[in-house]
Amino acid sequence: MNVFKDFETRIKQAVEALDAFQEKGGEVGFERLTVEPPRDPAHGELSTNAAMVLAKPLGMNPRALAELIAARFDGDKDVAETTVAGPGFLNFRLTAAYWHRLLINILQEGDDFGRSTVGAARKVNVEYVSANPTGPMHVGHCRGAVVGDALANLMSFAGYDVTKEYYINDAGSQIDVLSKSAYLRYLEALGEDIGEIPAGLYPGDYLVPVGQALASDYGVKLKQMPEAERMPVIKDRTIDAMMAMIRDDLKALNVEHDVFFSERSLHADGERAIRAAINDLTFKGHVYKGKLPPPKGQLPEDWEDREQTLFRSTEVGDDIDRPLIKSDGSYTYFAADVAYFRDKFERGFTEMIYVLGADHGGYIKRLEAVAKAVSGGEAKLTVLLCQLVKIYRNGEPVRMSKRSGDFITLREVVDEVGVDSVRFMMLYRKSSESLDFDFARVTEQSKDNPVFYVQYAHARCASVLRQGLETFPDLDLTPAALALADHSDLTHESELALIAKLGEYPRMIEAAASGQEPHRVAFYLYELAGLLHSHWNKGRDEPGLRFVNDKNRQSTLARLGLVHAVAQVLKSGLTITGTDAPEEMR
Repeated sequence: MNVFKDFETRIKQAVEALDAFQEKGGEVGFERLTVEPPRDPAHGELSTNAAMVLAKPLGMNPRALAELIAARFDGDKDVAETTVAGPGFLNFRLTAAYWHRLLINILQEGDDFGRSTVGAARKVNVEYVSANPTGPMHVGHCRGAVVGDALANLMSFAGYDVTKEYYINDAGSQIDVLSKSAYLRYLEALGEDIGEIPAGLYPGDYLVPVGQALASDYGVKLKQMPEAERMPVIKDRTIDAMMAMIRDDLKALNVEHDVFFSERSLHADGERAIRAAINDLTFKGHVYKGKLPPPKGQLPEDWEDREQTLFRSTEVGDDIDRPLIKSDGSYTYFAADVAYFRDKFERGFTEMIYVLGADHGGYIKRLEAVAKAVSGGEAKLTVLLCQLVKIYRNGEPVRMSKRSGDFITLREVVDEVGVDSVRFMMLYRKSSESLDFDFARVTEQSKDNPVFYVQYAHARCASVLRQGLETFPDLDLTPAALALADHSDLTHESELALIAKLGEYPRMIEAAASGQEPHRVAFYLYELAGLLHSHWNKGRDEPGLRFVNDKNRQSTLARLGLVHAVAQVLKSGLTITGTDAPEEMR
């Protein structure tokens, strides 16, 4: 049951019954009509802009139109009050009986409450993390991993057919550097003094076990091989070892991908996939031979003042045309990006989401151009940028990791504060905004620690339900039984506010999924937890509001139904964020 869709339908019907609408022959559209919670709860539970957006098409004054719409709800058994505010906003206060029906519906729907079909089973590919396999995951990867994973969970819950994908950047110069670094560790494992790791190579201790494994398996054989034979062996073993490390790091963060796509597969079979992608763009008229003007400022190393094979990306929204094949005949890194997108499109994905770090902002227009050219405008591509995470301890910046040499590893953060704290806090700010992560704050047990506050609300619900069984051992606390209870005792404003907040969950899910904003789930959970804690505190001063009343079985059963519904929605939202919903907290 979606309260907002219910009243959107009712408001449309009210408008359609007006003489002014009939006179227009039903040609007035409702596309801009919205029903949402009012900014000020004192105005009621629902607010609509119907009169504001329909006044001009109907040739009426907005406030006068709002009054006419409000009059159509006179006598509606579900509406306690309608008011017109400002220039024509229409606010509704609903009856307690309506909220009681919603509570029953929430209990009946169970884990499916809030689940939506708005995604219409559209195939969506969410690619996130995709860190170069050159070392352990660091805290910079952490936010994108959580945002991407939670977004995929959210969109699945909203009815999309989601695939979680990781693109392994296992081709290119950085992999050659990694292999050379691993070879040094191999020599070290053989007993050679390698001295200080040369500048430009990877100095982290995480390559020591790779070198030791190579020495154990090959002895001195690798050292005796020609470099052209040796390096491919080392490259394969090192990439496998790095990816095993990355998978373990992601598992510690409760992140699991459905697909790990290797960039090297695009270069296989004589780079067939890349050639096919460029041929396809050529056939569609998006490729030409030419020179690019020098970029402003310092020239990049790969810029060439020679004729190259270029993607005519400016005709599909990009700032400049992009090289696909260099003057020496080799493919550019961008050519692999084109082939990768084409592969996704051919796998049936009509929507692709890339979750990237803030330093990849320059990729947005070129990727959008690729999507438009390859799919002929059929595919939608979205790039979500995750801003930096700054790590603090009691307000002081945290020093770099000894293991990695120059960054804080993801595993270090998870091991210290726990996966739940990491995941929830990474979502407790919009991904486009920078985030300060303080070890002290995310481990304290207070309202200022959002993850504790929300998890404690769920644990408190579980405690209240246990207390109910201790007081009335024969109570049936299954959702079906709780739905059959008499809820007429739930009349206090804070009880109805809790139910109304639960009623916002389906709308929030659809809005967050459509807007690709998983942080909305974390914000909602914090607000719901706040209402639960606030109402629980009221029971200290007003015994009649306590969830369990040993003198009133009926009232207890009704309120335990409310508690169960709150716990149910908290658990649902926490599951989307990838966070545990504990039954107890000590």
